Amino acid sequence: MQVFTTPKLKHVEITSDFWKRYRELVVKEVLPYQWQVMNDEADIAIAEDPQNNGQDKNSHAVANLKIAAGKMKGHHYGFPFQDTDVYKWLEAAAYSFSYHPNKDLKKITDELVDLIAEAQDDDGYLSTYFQIDAPERKFKRLQQSHELYTMGHYIEAGVAYYQETGNQKALDIATRMADCIDRNFGLDDGKISGYDGHPEIELALARLYEVTHTKKYLELAHYFLNQRGQDPAFFEKQIKADGETPDRDLIPGMRAFKREYYLAAQPIKDQKVPHGHAVRVVYLCTGMAYVARYTHDQTLLDACDRFWNDLVKRQMYVTGNIGQTTTGEAVTYDYDLPNDTDYGETCASVGMSFFARQMLSIRAKGEYADVLEKELFNGALSGMALDGKHFFYVNPLEADPAASKGNPGKSHVLTHRADWFGCACCPANLARLITSVDQYLYTVTEDNTILSHQFISNDAQFDDGIEINQSNGFPWNGDIHYEIKNPNGQTFKLGLRIPSWSADFGLEVNSKAATQPVKDGFIYFDITEKSTTIDLSLDMRVKFMRANNRASADFGKVAVQRGPIVYAAEQADNPAPLWTYEVDTKTKPSSAYEDKLLNGVEVVKVNADQVQLDSDDGPLYTEESDQSTQSTELTLVPYYAWANRENGQMRVWLNK
Repeated sequence: MQVFTTPKLKHVEITSDFWKRYRELVVKEVLPYQWQVMNDEADIAIAEDPQNNGQDKNSHAVANLKIAAGKMKGHHYGFPFQDTDVYKWLEAAAYSFSYHPNKDLKKITDELVDLIAEAQDDDGYLSTYFQIDAPERKFKRLQQSHELYTMGHYIEAGVAYYQETGNQKALDIATRMADCIDRNFGLDDGKISGYDGHPEIELALARLYEVTHTKKYLELAHYFLNQRGQDPAFFEKQIKADGETPDRDLIPGMRAFKREYYLAAQPIKDQKVPHGHAVRVVYLCTGMAYVARYTHDQTLLDACDRFWNDLVKRQMYVTGNIGQTTTGEAVTYDYDLPNDTDYGETCASVGMSFFARQMLSIRAKGEYADVLEKELFNGALSGMALDGKHFFYVNPLEADPAASKGNPGKSHVLTHRADWFGCACCPANLARLITSVDQYLYTVTEDNTILSHQFISNDAQFDDGIEINQSNGFPWNGDIHYEIKNPNGQTFKLGLRIPSWSADFGLEVNSKAATQPVKDGFIYFDITEKSTTIDLSLDMRVKFMRANNRASADFGKVAVQRGPIVYAAEQADNPAPLWTYEVDTKTKPSSAYEDKLLNGVEVVKVNADQVQLDSDDGPLYTEESDQSTQSTELTLVPYYAWANRENGQMRVWLNK
């Protein structure tokens, strides 16, 4: 009988050229730029952001902390959750130290931790809006206040900073914060029997539990999840007590949304499908999966399954984006997937990555890793320009500068990335995902199996001297090479994902052809030898994809995908208007790597007929007849890289 070891992951070094460029970009450009913006030192234009809600001057995020710490005088500026821009930036910086030590940046982050400690109240409370301008209203309007959301983001940052640098003060701020929340919330007499309008604290407390092993933090996270929706009128009761006149609102318009928007209309166990604000949904799901993993709460896990299935199978765009409408940045209903008004917030794709990662830690199912890959290479990555200094909040699948300018219903769709946003949650959120992507490549399961589920070249070290080296030219090349070193001859299982887009694959073990059954998206190997090589060849053919025909917006259209990469047609490569092209799906597309274009991308070309445009002064409607067409070729580039050249039209779904 074989005895399997449980190899704990120690360190992962990213060697992928694709991801090394992005991770270095964050260190060299993104973090310095965002730090300047948050200190009001950058020349930025926020006013062009149609969602700025009047926050069109500066960030003032660091200044708010200085005012709360008594180092400056003034009032709070920005949203009640403005602090979180700083905290997510700090978390991103912390992760960057694992692969790019930087003494100058470390000095800034250490001083920032000191500033945050000075801003924190003696009882552990920290949310600068309430400390500066409304101390009497702490925890009294939780529907809108984002207090627990804000502190949750610091807890995540504090945990990351402690883990990467050993800074005890950063962790102490987090534990004092959590202790403050624990004293104020719960079902005991004198405590608030409620929760935040924006989930986040739940996943943050689970992370704090992981590093401190303090059980009350996990129990508090469990409480917030179980309490949500138990009293559907909780928010309304708080608002009535705090004052119902419009001037008492912390964020205008938030009272207009239904309870479902806050995922508070019912207890989680009774919520059949996700409703409301997309980022709230995925943060809640991440928290549910996190807590279910440690508490074995089947009710929470069942909710994760329900929400996952609805999001992925009925409400997710081919790029991984979720949240279809600008009204409330929300999910809508099954198969409602409009392309030209799609919201697809960058934060929602980042949050979906969090959710997928947690589900992988519960079950070894390839579909979770497939979605994680979809987000990493498409939906999330689209949120940042190649220069690291311009960003998308909204990620549409069809765009036209004339439509964005002329139709108020499409004004949220920018056709070029902005300098910054009044609500700047997305830029730092994406930065922290990129700098921590090394943590998303492997999952060690409870049955002693190492899952290698992302094809991002790396060198990974585990306990007992086990090393896994993965090398490839992904995402442009599908030949994946593994070298497994096992100097002590341990016996362990290794699972490799077979992506859903590569039903056909080739396999060699120690340079000999092999076959292996696929189980829930993985193939498995018992590793016993001191040295093993595995070569996996994935199907990188260009494929025409169709949507479920219940999705009316995509009926009769095709999208183009190669490997994990979804492609888009841009006006920069193809004469407009893009809606006049009809793709020939019977002719095999071609692809070629162009190293000078968009920092190096595989370009796809498909045969198409372009319909001749009608006369501008002709009739608006005429009897149907054959239209003049011209054979041509449509050039496509990766969706994540669109809008990095000239401002123009873009389409993912193409007529056929």
